[in-house]
Amino acid sequence: MLACGRTARLESSSPFENNNIFREAVILSEDLHMANSSCCISLSWWKKVRCDLTALNVQKYIVLSRMDTLELTADVNQTQVSEFVFLGFSGIPRGHAFLFLVFLAIYLVTIIGNTTIVTLIQLDSRLHSPMYFFLTHLSCLDVCYSSVTVPKILTNFLRQKPTISYNQCMAQMFFLMTFAGSECALLAVMAYDRYAAICQPLHYNNLMSTQVRVPLAIFSWLWGFLDSAIHTTLATNLSFCGANQIDHIFCDVPPLLKIACSDTHINKMVLHTASIFVGFSPFLLVVISYVYILSAILRIRSNTGRRKAFSTCASHMVVVIIYFGMANVNYNRPSAGYSLEIDTLVSTLYCIITPMLNPLIYSLRNKEVKGALWKALGLQSKDYASSSKQ
Repeated sequence: MLACGRTARLESSSPFENNNIFREAVILSEDLHMANSSCCISLSWWKKVRCDLTALNVQKYIVLSRMDTLELTADVNQTQVSEFVFLGFSGIPRGHAFLFLVFLAIYLVTIIGNTTIVTLIQLDSRLHSPMYFFLTHLSCLDVCYSSVTVPKILTNFLRQKPTISYNQCMAQMFFLMTFAGSECALLAVMAYDRYAAICQPLHYNNLMSTQVRVPLAIFSWLWGFLDSAIHTTLATNLSFCGANQIDHIFCDVPPLLKIACSDTHINKMVLHTASIFVGFSPFLLVVISYVYILSAILRIRSNTGRRKAFSTCASHMVVVIIYFGMANVNYNRPSAGYSLEIDTLVSTLYCIITPMLNPLIYSLRNKEVKGALWKALGLQSKDYASSSKQ
Protein backbone atom coordinates (compact mmCIF):
# COMPACT_ATOMS: atom_id res chain seq x y z
CA MET A 1 0.00 0.00 0.00
CA LEU A 2 2.77 2.40 0.98
CA ALA A 3 4.84 1.58 -2.08
CA CYS A 4 1.93 1.99 -4.49
CA GLY A 5 1.00 5.34 -2.98
CA ARG A 6 4.57 6.49 -3.37
CA THR A 7 4.72 5.45 -7.03
CA ALA A 8 1.60 7.44 -7.84
CA ARG A 9 3.37 10.57 -6.59
CA LEU A 10 6.53 9.67 -8.47
CA GLU A 11 4.75 9.13 -11.79
CA SER A 12 3.21 12.58 -11.61
CA SER A 13 6.55 14.25 -10.92
CA SER A 14 9.45 15.13 -13.13
CA PRO A 15 12.59 13.29 -12.02
CA PHE A 16 14.47 16.61 -11.80
CA GLU A 17 12.00 18.42 -9.54
CA ASN A 18 13.13 17.31 -6.09
CA ASN A 19 16.09 15.35 -4.81
CA ASN A 20 13.92 13.85 -2.03
CA ILE A 21 11.67 12.31 -4.65
CA PHE A 22 14.73 10.81 -6.33
CA ARG A 23 15.75 9.29 -3.03
CA GLU A 24 12.33 7.70 -2.72
CA ALA A 25 12.44 6.56 -6.29
CA VAL A 26 15.55 4.49 -5.86
CA ILE A 27 13.96 2.62 -2.94
CA LEU A 28 11.60 1.16 -5.51
CA SER A 29 13.43 -1.13 -7.91
CA GLU A 30 12.61 -2.68 -11.23
CA ASP A 31 12.41 -6.03 -9.45
CA LEU A 32 9.67 -4.62 -7.23
CA HIS A 33 7.83 -3.39 -10.29
CA MET A 34 7.96 -6.83 -11.89
CA ALA A 35 6.89 -8.59 -8.64
CA ASN A 36 3.98 -6.31 -7.79
CA SER A 37 1.58 -5.74 -10.68
CA SER A 38 -0.47 -3.24 -8.65
CA CYS A 39 2.36 -0.69 -8.83
CA CYS A 40 2.01 0.24 -12.47
CA ILE A 41 5.28 2.04 -13.21
CA SER A 42 6.42 1.95 -16.82
CA LEU A 43 9.84 0.54 -17.58
CA SER A 44 10.72 3.58 -19.63
CA TRP A 45 10.03 5.82 -16.62
CA TRP A 46 12.33 3.66 -14.49
CA LYS A 47 15.13 4.01 -17.06
CA LYS A 48 14.69 7.76 -17.10
CA VAL A 49 14.84 7.94 -13.30
CA ARG A 50 18.00 5.83 -13.19
CA CYS A 51 19.70 8.02 -15.77
CA ASP A 52 18.76 11.14 -13.80
CA LEU A 53 20.03 9.56 -10.56
CA THR A 54 23.31 8.63 -12.20
CA ALA A 55 23.69 12.17 -13.45
CA LEU A 56 23.07 13.56 -9.97
CA ASN A 57 25.46 11.06 -8.38
CA VAL A 58 23.05 9.85 -5.74
CA GLN A 59 23.93 6.18 -6.01
CA LYS A 60 24.49 6.05 -2.26
CA TYR A 61 20.72 6.05 -1.75
CA ILE A 62 20.13 2.81 -3.65
CA VAL A 63 18.59 0.13 -1.41
CA LEU A 64 18.39 -3.55 -2.08
CA SER A 65 15.13 -4.73 -3.62
CA ARG A 66 14.63 -7.26 -0.83
CA MET A 67 14.07 -4.40 1.61
CA ASP A 68 11.52 -2.94 -0.78
CA THR A 69 9.64 -6.20 -0.96
CA LEU A 70 9.53 -6.40 2.84
CA GLU A 71 8.23 -2.85 2.96
CA LEU A 72 5.54 -3.60 0.41
CA THR A 73 4.33 -6.71 2.21
CA ALA A 74 4.41 -5.18 5.70
CA ASP A 75 0.77 -4.15 5.56
CA VAL A 76 -0.26 -7.57 4.25
CA ASN A 77 1.54 -9.40 7.03
CA GLN A 78 -0.24 -7.30 9.62
CA THR A 79 -3.54 -8.86 8.49
CA GLN A 80 -2.32 -12.39 9.23
CA VAL A 81 -2.64 -13.91 12.69
CA SER A 82 0.05 -15.58 14.77
CA GLU A 83 -2.36 -17.02 17.34
CA PHE A 84 -6.04 -17.69 17.95
CA VAL A 85 -8.13 -17.00 21.04
CA PHE A 86 -10.77 -19.53 22.11
CA LEU A 87 -14.07 -18.08 23.28
CA GLY A 88 -15.79 -21.38 24.11
CA PHE A 89 -15.71 -20.88 27.88
CA SER A 90 -15.68 -17.09 27.90
CA GLY A 91 -19.17 -17.07 29.39
CA ILE A 92 -17.88 -18.78 32.55
CA PRO A 93 -15.07 -16.46 33.70
CA ARG A 94 -15.05 -17.63 37.32
CA GLY A 95 -15.65 -21.34 36.90
CA HIS A 96 -12.40 -22.34 35.22
CA ALA A 97 -10.98 -24.07 38.29
CA PHE A 98 -14.04 -26.31 38.54
CA LEU A 99 -14.04 -27.00 34.78
CA PHE A 100 -10.34 -27.86 34.98
CA LEU A 101 -11.08 -30.59 37.54
CA VAL A 102 -14.04 -31.91 35.52
CA PHE A 103 -12.11 -32.11 32.26
CA LEU A 104 -9.10 -33.58 34.03
CA ALA A 105 -11.29 -36.32 35.51
CA ILE A 106 -12.82 -37.05 32.10
CA TYR A 107 -9.39 -37.21 30.50
CA LEU A 108 -8.01 -39.56 33.16
CA VAL A 109 -11.04 -41.87 32.84
CA THR A 110 -10.55 -41.86 29.05
CA ILE A 111 -6.86 -42.71 29.22
CA ILE A 112 -7.18 -45.30 32.00
CA GLY A 113 -10.28 -46.94 30.56
CA ASN A 114 -9.00 -47.30 27.00
CA THR A 115 -5.52 -48.33 28.14
CA THR A 116 -7.07 -50.98 30.38
CA ILE A 117 -9.06 -52.44 27.49
CA VAL A 118 -5.96 -52.61 25.27
CA THR A 119 -3.97 -54.25 28.08
CA LEU A 120 -6.68 -56.83 28.85
CA ILE A 121 -7.00 -57.79 25.19
CA GLN A 122 -3.25 -58.29 24.93
CA LEU A 123 -3.03 -60.33 28.16
CA ASP A 124 -6.09 -62.58 27.79
CA SER A 125 -5.88 -65.16 25.00
CA ARG A 126 -9.67 -65.48 24.94
CA LEU A 127 -9.85 -61.95 23.61
CA HIS A 128 -7.54 -62.59 20.67
CA SER A 129 -10.35 -62.48 18.12
CA PRO A 130 -11.11 -60.11 15.22
CA MET A 131 -13.76 -58.25 17.25
CA TYR A 132 -11.28 -57.38 20.00
CA PHE A 133 -8.55 -56.69 17.48
CA PHE A 134 -10.67 -53.85 16.12
CA LEU A 135 -11.66 -52.82 19.64
CA THR A 136 -7.95 -52.36 20.39
CA HIS A 137 -7.66 -49.95 17.48
CA LEU A 138 -10.79 -48.12 18.61
CA SER A 139 -9.33 -47.65 22.09
CA CYS A 140 -6.05 -46.37 20.63
CA LEU A 141 -7.98 -43.92 18.48
CA ASP A 142 -9.94 -42.69 21.48
CA VAL A 143 -6.75 -42.09 23.46
CA CYS A 144 -5.22 -40.13 20.57
CA TYR A 145 -8.50 -38.35 19.85
CA SER A 146 -8.84 -37.10 23.40
CA SER A 147 -5.15 -36.24 23.75
CA VAL A 148 -5.29 -33.87 20.77
CA THR A 149 -7.77 -31.51 22.44
CA VAL A 150 -8.05 -32.00 26.21
CA PRO A 151 -4.46 -31.19 27.31
CA LYS A 152 -4.63 -27.82 25.51
CA ILE A 153 -8.04 -27.12 27.04
CA LEU A 154 -6.67 -27.91 30.50
CA THR A 155 -3.70 -25.60 29.91
CA ASN A 156 -5.96 -22.76 28.82
CA PHE A 157 -8.07 -23.13 31.96
CA LEU A 158 -4.97 -22.14 33.92
CA ARG A 159 -4.25 -19.09 31.76
CA GLN A 160 -5.97 -15.73 31.68
CA LYS A 161 -6.15 -15.78 27.90
CA PRO A 162 -6.97 -19.14 26.24
CA THR A 163 -4.82 -19.04 23.11
CA ILE A 164 -3.16 -21.35 20.62
CA SER A 165 -0.51 -20.47 18.05
CA TYR A 166 -1.31 -20.64 14.34
CA ASN A 167 0.95 -23.64 13.72
CA GLN A 168 -0.39 -25.49 16.77
CA CYS A 169 -3.92 -24.78 15.59
CA MET A 170 -3.26 -26.29 12.17
CA ALA A 171 -1.58 -29.31 13.78
CA GLN A 172 -4.43 -29.79 16.23
CA MET A 173 -6.99 -29.64 13.44
CA PHE A 174 -5.00 -32.09 11.32
CA PHE A 175 -4.74 -34.77 14.01
CA LEU A 176 -8.30 -34.18 15.23
CA MET A 177 -9.76 -34.79 11.78
CA THR A 178 -7.39 -37.71 11.18
CA PHE A 179 -8.61 -39.57 14.25
CA ALA A 180 -12.24 -38.56 13.66
CA GLY A 181 -12.22 -39.85 10.08
CA SER A 182 -10.37 -43.00 11.09
CA GLU A 183 -12.94 -43.75 13.80
CA CYS A 184 -15.79 -43.40 11.30
CA ALA A 185 -14.16 -45.96 9.02
CA LEU A 186 -13.26 -48.27 11.92
CA LEU A 187 -16.83 -48.32 13.23
CA ALA A 188 -17.99 -49.40 9.77
CA VAL A 189 -15.37 -52.16 9.73
CA MET A 190 -16.50 -53.32 13.17
CA ALA A 191 -20.10 -53.45 11.93
CA TYR A 192 -18.98 -55.66 9.05
CA ASP A 193 -17.16 -57.87 11.54
CA ARG A 194 -20.40 -58.36 13.51
CA TYR A 195 -22.26 -59.07 10.27
CA ALA A 196 -19.74 -61.77 9.32
CA ALA A 197 -19.89 -63.32 12.82
CA ILE A 198 -23.68 -63.52 13.00
CA CYS A 199 -24.82 -63.82 9.40
CA GLN A 200 -21.89 -65.85 8.02
CA PRO A 201 -20.66 -67.85 11.05
CA LEU A 202 -19.32 -70.77 8.98
CA HIS A 203 -17.17 -68.45 6.87
CA TYR A 204 -16.25 -66.03 9.65
CA ASN A 205 -12.66 -67.24 10.07
CA ASN A 206 -12.00 -66.71 6.37
CA LEU A 207 -13.86 -63.42 6.14
CA MET A 208 -11.96 -62.03 9.12
CA SER A 209 -8.61 -63.72 8.79
CA THR A 210 -5.38 -61.90 9.63
CA GLN A 211 -4.86 -61.19 5.92
CA VAL A 212 -8.21 -59.35 5.90
CA ARG A 213 -8.48 -57.60 9.25
CA VAL A 214 -4.99 -56.07 9.27
CA PRO A 215 -5.45 -54.28 5.91
CA LEU A 216 -8.91 -53.15 7.06
CA ALA A 217 -7.40 -51.58 10.18
CA ILE A 218 -4.64 -49.90 8.15
CA PHE A 219 -7.20 -48.63 5.68
CA SER A 220 -9.21 -47.08 8.53
CA TRP A 221 -6.20 -45.06 9.70
CA LEU A 222 -5.29 -43.98 6.15
CA TRP A 223 -8.91 -43.01 5.46
CA GLY A 224 -8.80 -40.38 8.18
CA PHE A 225 -5.28 -39.26 7.30
CA LEU A 226 -6.13 -38.50 3.66
CA ASP A 227 -9.32 -36.67 4.59
CA SER A 228 -7.50 -34.56 7.17
CA ALA A 229 -4.61 -33.77 4.82
CA ILE A 230 -7.03 -32.28 2.28
CA HIS A 231 -8.85 -30.11 4.83
CA THR A 232 -5.65 -28.92 6.49
CA THR A 233 -4.02 -28.00 3.19
CA LEU A 234 -7.04 -25.92 2.23
CA ALA A 235 -7.16 -24.31 5.69
CA THR A 236 -3.52 -23.16 5.49
CA ASN A 237 -4.44 -21.09 2.43
CA LEU A 238 -7.10 -19.13 4.30
CA SER A 239 -6.61 -15.49 5.27
CA PHE A 240 -8.03 -14.17 8.53
CA CYS A 241 -7.44 -10.41 8.17
CA GLY A 242 -6.55 -10.00 11.83
CA ALA A 243 -9.60 -11.88 13.13
CA ASN A 244 -8.31 -14.40 15.64
CA GLN A 245 -11.21 -15.09 18.02
CA ILE A 246 -12.69 -18.57 17.59
CA ASP A 247 -16.14 -19.39 18.97
CA HIS A 248 -14.95 -22.83 19.97
CA ILE A 249 -12.83 -24.73 22.48
CA PHE A 250 -10.35 -26.18 19.97
CA CYS A 251 -9.33 -25.76 16.34
CA ASP A 252 -11.65 -27.33 13.81
CA VAL A 253 -12.69 -26.59 10.24
CA PRO A 254 -16.15 -25.00 10.77
CA PRO A 255 -15.07 -22.33 13.30
CA LEU A 256 -12.01 -21.42 11.22
CA LEU A 257 -14.13 -20.99 8.10
CA LYS A 258 -16.43 -18.74 10.11
CA ILE A 259 -13.71 -16.16 10.85
CA ALA A 260 -11.80 -16.40 7.55
CA CYS A 261 -11.93 -13.30 5.35
CA SER A 262 -10.86 -15.05 2.14
CA ASP A 263 -13.12 -17.06 -0.13
CA THR A 264 -14.21 -20.24 1.68
CA HIS A 265 -16.44 -21.67 -1.05
CA ILE A 266 -14.03 -24.48 -1.93
CA ASN A 267 -13.43 -25.32 1.75
CA LYS A 268 -17.15 -25.57 2.44
CA MET A 269 -17.76 -27.63 -0.67
CA VAL A 270 -14.97 -30.05 0.29
CA LEU A 271 -16.27 -30.20 3.87
CA HIS A 272 -19.77 -31.16 2.76
CA THR A 273 -18.41 -33.64 0.23
CA ALA A 274 -16.19 -35.22 2.88
CA SER A 275 -19.11 -35.45 5.29
CA ILE A 276 -20.79 -37.67 2.71
CA PHE A 277 -17.82 -39.94 1.95
CA VAL A 278 -16.09 -39.92 5.33
CA GLY A 279 -19.14 -39.65 7.57
CA PHE A 280 -22.33 -40.72 5.84
CA SER A 281 -20.89 -43.61 3.78
CA PRO A 282 -19.49 -45.48 6.83
CA PHE A 283 -22.74 -44.79 8.69
CA LEU A 284 -24.71 -46.21 5.76
CA LEU A 285 -22.54 -49.35 5.81
CA VAL A 286 -23.20 -49.67 9.55
CA VAL A 287 -26.96 -49.36 9.02
CA ILE A 288 -26.96 -51.94 6.21
CA SER A 289 -24.88 -54.35 8.30
CA TYR A 290 -27.23 -54.08 11.26
CA VAL A 291 -30.33 -54.53 9.11
CA TYR A 292 -28.93 -57.93 8.11
CA ILE A 293 -27.80 -58.62 11.67
CA LEU A 294 -31.20 -57.87 13.21
CA SER A 295 -33.00 -59.93 10.60
CA ALA A 296 -30.64 -62.83 11.35
CA ILE A 297 -31.16 -62.45 15.11
CA LEU A 298 -34.95 -62.49 14.72
CA ARG A 299 -34.70 -65.81 12.85
CA ILE A 300 -32.99 -67.46 15.82
CA ARG A 301 -35.56 -69.65 17.56
CA SER A 302 -33.84 -69.91 20.93
CA ASN A 303 -34.38 -66.96 23.25
CA THR A 304 -30.98 -67.60 24.81
CA GLY A 305 -29.27 -67.60 21.43
CA ARG A 306 -31.15 -64.50 20.35
CA ARG A 307 -30.18 -62.68 23.53
CA LYS A 308 -26.53 -63.71 23.23
CA ALA A 309 -26.31 -62.61 19.60
CA PHE A 310 -27.90 -59.27 20.36
CA SER A 311 -25.67 -58.62 23.37
CA THR A 312 -22.55 -58.91 21.21
CA CYS A 313 -23.86 -56.09 19.00
CA ALA A 314 -25.54 -53.85 21.59
CA SER A 315 -22.32 -52.16 22.74
CA HIS A 316 -21.26 -51.37 19.19
CA MET A 317 -24.72 -50.04 18.30
CA VAL A 318 -24.67 -47.64 21.26
CA VAL A 319 -21.20 -46.35 20.32
CA VAL A 320 -22.23 -45.89 16.68
CA ILE A 321 -25.38 -43.94 17.56
CA ILE A 322 -23.53 -41.61 19.94
CA TYR A 323 -20.53 -41.02 17.70
CA PHE A 324 -22.24 -40.53 14.34
CA GLY A 325 -25.03 -38.52 15.94
CA MET A 326 -22.60 -36.06 17.50
CA ALA A 327 -20.46 -35.93 14.34
CA ASN A 328 -23.49 -35.07 12.22
CA VAL A 329 -24.50 -32.26 14.59
CA ASN A 330 -20.92 -30.93 14.70
CA TYR A 331 -20.09 -30.83 10.98
CA ASN A 332 -23.48 -30.51 9.26
CA ARG A 333 -24.50 -27.40 11.12
CA PRO A 334 -27.08 -24.86 9.87
CA SER A 335 -25.86 -21.88 7.85
CA ALA A 336 -26.56 -19.54 10.77
CA GLY A 337 -24.45 -21.77 13.02
CA TYR A 338 -25.08 -22.56 16.67
CA SER A 339 -24.93 -20.29 19.66
CA LEU A 340 -21.62 -20.28 21.53
CA GLU A 341 -23.10 -22.35 24.37
CA ILE A 342 -24.60 -25.01 22.06
CA ASP A 343 -21.41 -25.17 19.99
CA THR A 344 -19.32 -25.72 23.12
CA LEU A 345 -21.69 -28.43 24.35
CA VAL A 346 -21.71 -30.28 21.02
CA SER A 347 -17.91 -30.12 20.77
CA THR A 348 -17.53 -31.42 24.32
CA LEU A 349 -19.89 -34.34 23.72
CA TYR A 350 -18.35 -35.21 20.36
CA CYS A 351 -14.63 -34.98 21.06
CA ILE A 352 -14.31 -35.38 24.83
CA ILE A 353 -17.24 -37.33 26.28
CA THR A 354 -17.50 -39.97 23.52
CA PRO A 355 -13.90 -41.27 23.91
CA MET A 356 -14.59 -41.65 27.63
CA LEU A 357 -17.88 -43.54 27.11
CA ASN A 358 -16.52 -46.15 24.70
CA PRO A 359 -14.50 -48.19 27.25
CA LEU A 360 -17.32 -47.89 29.80
CA ILE A 361 -19.89 -49.16 27.30
CA TYR A 362 -17.77 -52.08 26.17
CA SER A 363 -16.70 -53.07 29.68
CA LEU A 364 -20.14 -52.80 31.27
CA ARG A 365 -22.04 -54.67 28.54
CA ASN A 366 -19.41 -57.24 27.60
CA LYS A 367 -19.07 -60.28 29.85
CA GLU A 368 -15.78 -61.36 28.30
CA VAL A 369 -14.13 -57.99 28.96
CA LYS A 370 -15.48 -57.93 32.52
CA GLY A 371 -14.33 -61.50 33.03
CA ALA A 372 -10.85 -60.65 31.77
CA LEU A 373 -10.77 -57.71 34.15
CA TRP A 374 -11.79 -59.82 37.18
CA LYS A 375 -9.21 -62.40 36.19
CA ALA A 376 -6.48 -59.75 35.98
CA LEU A 377 -7.51 -58.48 39.42
CA GLY A 378 -7.53 -62.00 40.88
CA LEU A 379 -11.32 -61.98 41.25
CA GLN A 380 -12.26 -64.40 38.49
CA SER A 381 -16.03 -64.76 38.14
CA LYS A 382 -17.81 -68.14 37.94
CA ASP A 383 -19.31 -67.48 34.51
CA TYR A 384 -15.96 -66.52 33.08
CA ALA A 385 -14.26 -69.52 34.70
CA SER A 386 -16.82 -71.95 33.28
CA SER A 387 -16.59 -70.41 29.81
CA SER A 388 -12.79 -70.61 29.99
CA LYS A 389 -12.95 -74.36 30.65
CA GLN A 390 -15.17 -74.82 27.65
